[in-house]
Amino acid sequence: MSSLSFRLSRGVLNTITPPIPLAYTWAAKYRLSHGPLLDMSQGIPGVPPQRSLQEALSVAASSLGSFGYCPSEGELVLREAMADEMRTVYGTDTDIDPGDMSLTSGCNLAFVATIMTLADAGDEVILPVPWFVLDHMTLTMLNITTVPLQTRPDEGFAPSVSQCKALITPKTRAIVLVTPNNPTGATYSPELIVEFSRLAHDHGIALIIDETYRDFILTELPPHSLFTEASWREHFIHLFSFSKSYGVPGHRLGLVLAIAPILASLRPGIVETALGLQARRELFKNALPPGWVVGAIGGYFAWTRHPFPGRGSAEVCQRLAEELGVVLLPAAFFCDESNLDKSDDRWIRFSVANCDDDRVRAVCARLTQCGALFGWESDA
Repeated sequence: MSSLSFRLSRGVLNTITPPIPLAYTWAAKYRLSHGPLLDMSQGIPGVPPQRSLQEALSVAASSLGSFGYCPSEGELVLREAMADEMRTVYGTDTDIDPGDMSLTSGCNLAFVATIMTLADAGDEVILPVPWFVLDHMTLTMLNITTVPLQTRPDEGFAPSVSQCKALITPKTRAIVLVTPNNPTGATYSPELIVEFSRLAHDHGIALIIDETYRDFILTELPPHSLFTEASWREHFIHLFSFSKSYGVPGHRLGLVLAIAPILASLRPGIVETALGLQARRELFKNALPPGWVVGAIGGYFAWTRHPFPGRGSAEVCQRLAEELGVVLLPAAFFCDESNLDKSDDRWIRFSVANCDDDRVRAVCARLTQCGALFGWESDA
């Protein structure tokens, strides 16, 4: 390979290589000795888009109007529909207007655009650990310092407001939360979110909340009450992805909040999917072999501790993929080496979305074999 005649960005050079392909490199070495490959690694929708949405997208794609430019903030009809949908999710007294939102090419771009709006090179953004890896990569590429906010198993991997407050400096521009969380699945309580909102407001910084997985947690209460507060626009930025709730990741559609008849009709199907995921999360917890402990679970993910002392999460995931054909993602993929707790590096992310109940049972059955197969002692 010839060398480049031009210089690459320092931000790009300092950014880690996306880790998920490494898991598939491990999986490629599996020789089917224990049956088919079982993948519970990526957070991908496990059901196709609802038929009505498929038909609506087909009609829209064949319309001559779809080949032109849309308004820079996105089609008004979709933003109006999303405003109505937000009232369904967050309550009828939600104070949201179509003018508050912009549609983006995926939620990752929504995060990029938001951060570029808020922060300059050398500024700081607080990110709970373990973190969504693409958020950290974005900050690094933009030469913005990621300030890690450690979370703890005994607190259900929910971030601490008091610890976060201690991390705020004159360079802090934002606090970023993902709830339900990726990778842990932890769902932050409405009360905790309000506390973070007050913290951000009091310090004159932004609170960014990515709520991509909100529709897969079924409760009687809204995820939070921030949209009912008159001052929310002063400090709160909401991010959302159409990929998960509506099952259309290939369409790369996201939303920054700072087809109209279709969205409302899809709500029952979204609830049905959420019920299915809720049942599968329970199945997963009940099917895990002794010693494997769920630390947090919600949305698409279960953050689970393996029972093999002295074995790092990456080592366990590599052996599982290469020798047992079980593809998972280790905690080491969701933090820096500097903030990986090596004394307790035993956490693994399972995705319960892109699989059926039989695969969950099969994965858990293979987990029962790994101790004896690998010659590892268990503390179960």
